[in-house]
Amino acid sequence: MQALILNTLSTLQGLGVEYGDCRIVRRITQELAVKNKSPEVVKYEESYGIGIRVMVDGAWGFAATNELDAKSVTTTARLAVSVAQASRRLPSPVREQLTPNPPVKDSYTTPYHIDPFDISLEDKLGVLVQATHLMLKHRGVKIARSFFNAMKEEKIFGSTEGALIDQTILWCGGGIVAFAIDNGEVQHRSYPSSFRGNFNTGGWEFFESLDLVGHADQVAVEARELLKSPPCPAGVTTIILTDDQLALQVHESIGHAIELDRVFGSEVSLAGTSFLAPEMRGSFRYGSPVVNVFADATAPGGLGTFGYDDEGVPAQRVPIIKEGIFQGFLTSRATAARIGETHSNGTMRADGWQNFPLIRMSNINLEPAEPQGGWDFEELIADTKKGLLLLTNKSWSIDDRRINFQFSTEVAREINNGKLGRMYKNPIYTGITWDFWRSCDAVCSRRWWKMWGTPNCGKGDPMQTMFVGHGVVPARFRNVEVGSS
Repeated sequence: MQALILNTLSTLQGLGVEYGDCRIVRRITQELAVKNKSPEVVKYEESYGIGIRVMVDGAWGFAATNELDAKSVTTTARLAVSVAQASRRLPSPVREQLTPNPPVKDSYTTPYHIDPFDISLEDKLGVLVQATHLMLKHRGVKIARSFFNAMKEEKIFGSTEGALIDQTILWCGGGIVAFAIDNGEVQHRSYPSSFRGNFNTGGWEFFESLDLVGHADQVAVEARELLKSPPCPAGVTTIILTDDQLALQVHESIGHAIELDRVFGSEVSLAGTSFLAPEMRGSFRYGSPVVNVFADATAPGGLGTFGYDDEGVPAQRVPIIKEGIFQGFLTSRATAARIGETHSNGTMRADGWQNFPLIRMSNINLEPAEPQGGWDFEELIADTKKGLLLLTNKSWSIDDRRINFQFSTEVAREINNGKLGRMYKNPIYTGITWDFWRSCDAVCSRRWWKMWGTPNCGKGDPMQTMFVGHGVVPARFRNVEVGSS
């Protein structure tokens, strides 16, 4: 395959492109789901092909094929050049330029102990069936689901600048959910998070660490308790978000807003633009002084962890929000050049071989407070006179500029004089992004930091699905409007 990459790059150079790269990608995925002790989904998929991207006089062209013989790939390379030439003739205010990126020859493999694809189907389904069996033993639980997903991606990247990079990315994870039903009302409780479950880069050992069977009883009990719980009271109050809910809050109100292609309007499909602008770097107060956010593609276990992005730019850890002040965007080589940056921070990734790479989140992490300033979770509860603890996302909505949002969670717990009290059902909270993050007055210490993985972040047209991560700690927010859905 390296020979095919090199031959393709030689063809592109012969066609006189300004820049060219190609990716050969082999991806295998497995999706398993069990409902009420019976397999509901057993899916195995494999794809294999090459994507070729070129720049001609500042205009992009792209073509892809799953026929990897030399003749087909050469034809595809010529097609990519033809697309770029046609794009060049269209009226456009921008002719793309690329920031420098020293070409490397390297390889990267996700660290893992046990390849999940080496585990038998019977063993995987056995865990899932056992978890649903335990949930169904609880009276009132009518539906119990469990699931497992895994992906392995082997990729070779080469560029006309001389880069040649071989990568293998591996991730897996899963979750469970119990549905309790009574008198036409349905409540559900999930572990380790809602429909997303949790996923990390790594091997079967990560799925085992979730211990779905060990948490099945608790999930079922809490689903039943929700049926008897009162609706969440409405008003303005203090809330504490647990790490699983805060991961989605970071994703929607920070992660998508900082994608620079959204800011420029070149990628507005599906989820819109952003309220941010380049001139806001270094001055806009995104959050309170305790809010520190980094984009970190080097974080161990993160679903957005890799060696190099799909432009051959190395994985990096870069500040996004520092002591509440907005610092910068997620960039590509072209968008970085447009705002005067000297280099890309390495966030261009494509969904498989057949798609053009887009700016995507890596791991967008809310940093824990330093030990002297951070809170233990129990201390944070004890320090809160009155409020709500909100756990596990149920639904969300946010406008296309990432300003106004509404989230609902599966459960809320009353906080009264520093102690957890009754359970509430159907809680919602709403806010404006910058007001919400400015209201954050406490974050927990590193002891409570946890990495959450989202394997199905959608963006683009045609839509591309990407895997991203969020390392977060529980945090407290003041004067938030809450209610019941």
